[in-house]
Amino acid sequence: MKKSKYSDAQIMNILKQAEGGVPVADLCREHGMSSASFYKWRSKYGGMDASLMARMKELDEENKRLDPAPVSPDT
Repeated sequence: MKKSKYSDAQIMNILKQAEGGVPVADLCREHGMSSASFYKWRSKYGGMDASLMARMKELDEENKRLDPAPVSPDT
């Protein structure tokens, strides 16, 4: 999976600006991102603070490490 060019702090800052009333189109233009990225971040991280966001990323990494590789059926 591609690494995001935005840090957790940047994502939180962008989401807080949107909550403060800055139009999404202006935020996307200013930060060079798509509106789809913004709405994906809002659905995933909306209402979180930085510590919860970091914890969620830690859990995602742990789950990736613990999940076994998918097994392809022999045909």
